Amino acid sequence: MRPADLAREHGLSTQAVRNYEESGFLPPAERTPSGYRLYTEVHAAALRTFIALIPAFGHARAGQIMNALHTGSLDDVLLWIDRGHEQLLRDRQTLDSVSRAVQDLTDFEPVLEPRTIGELARRLDVTPATLRAWEEAGILVPSRESTGYRVFRAEDVRDAELAHLLRRGGYPLARIALVVDQIRTAGGTDTLGAALTDWRRRLTKQGLAMLAASARLNEYVNFSALRGRA
Repeated sequence: MRPADLAREHGLSTQAVRNYEESGFLPPAERTPSGYRLYTEVHAAALRTFIALIPAFGHARAGQIMNALHTGSLDDVLLWIDRGHEQLLRDRQTLDSVSRAVQDLTDFEPVLEPRTIGELARRLDVTPATLRAWEEAGILVPSRESTGYRVFRAEDVRDAELAHLLRRGGYPLARIALVVDQIRTAGGTDTLGAALTDWRRRLTKQGLAMLAASARLNEYVNFSALRGRA
């Protein structure tokens, strides 16, 4: 098979296929004496798997999964998949918490101890600079200790979780600030309701993509194993 044969199935350029091979997303191709790449059904299966992984786990993580698979690190493959499912579950839990807050703000049950900016940054897997930027945008309003250090209480953590969720959904800081302010004031939640509905659809779509990607990945692992024993 030629690069064009693989590219055509997915509407890609032949250069994209070559780049994927060079990045380790596809196994190395054999070469003709004149230097042309020769692809096989294994490469076609690898490309289908990589393409299926992208909407499920994102482009970067899909590449990490394929690299780990092609270097024989199956445990790393499973670890990346587990982390993806863990993030999806976390998003669902955050979404459910915010949805309850929209229905009745007084129903929100804070269960977290106050956090420092470093602790909150680690919880969200962002940098402290990101949290400071959210504060400058009016999204977060942490209190200050006598020493001047920021203190993020349960409501602040809730706002940060919501900001993190909406930020990954592509929402600009100004819109997120408006949504968070609506929660604080317990009024005008139409914008928030639409955002949460949109995110729920996105999470459902991602969950289904994970199912499809897992099936494709399982097929590729088995197919590669059979070809390796042939």
